[in-house]
Amino acid sequence: MQDFPHRYTVAASARTDGDVALESARLASLASAPPAEFGGPGDRWSPETLLVAAVADCFTLGFRAIARASKLEWVSLRCEVEGTLDRVERVTQFTGFKVRATLQVPPGTNVERAQGLLEKAEKTCLISNSLKGASHLETSVEVAG
Repeated sequence: MQDFPHRYTVAASARTDGDVALESARLASLASAPPAEFGGPGDRWSPETLLVAAVADCFTLGFRAIARASKLEWVSLRCEVEGTLDRVERVTQFTGFKVRATLQVPPGTNVERAQGLLEKAEKTCLISNSLKGASHLETSVEVAG
């Protein structure tokens, strides 16, 4: 890992109509548009879905690193995040994020330990820690078999 601070640069390019092209060095370009709730087509990534995706991705990558460091064997993880956008004192903002994580582990795994590592991943997620909206974790640990 590199020393802090880390910097990330993204460029957004647009014309008067159509998609916004999001670009960053060494990454594939991504098309963005307003979501259907704001009059957009609803079939492209939007700033809102990208933000919620960042929470899900950060949780998942964080859990992967924590599980590896803790030597926890696991089979799969599905993280679904629901972000709530609302108006607070005439300002539109995300007011909360519901994180639902379903972890599948091999037989013989200490389920309580796995649960604890999921909770640690939620507490250490740098994306959700950087946002105003509170994050709430719901977990399920299933033994594969």
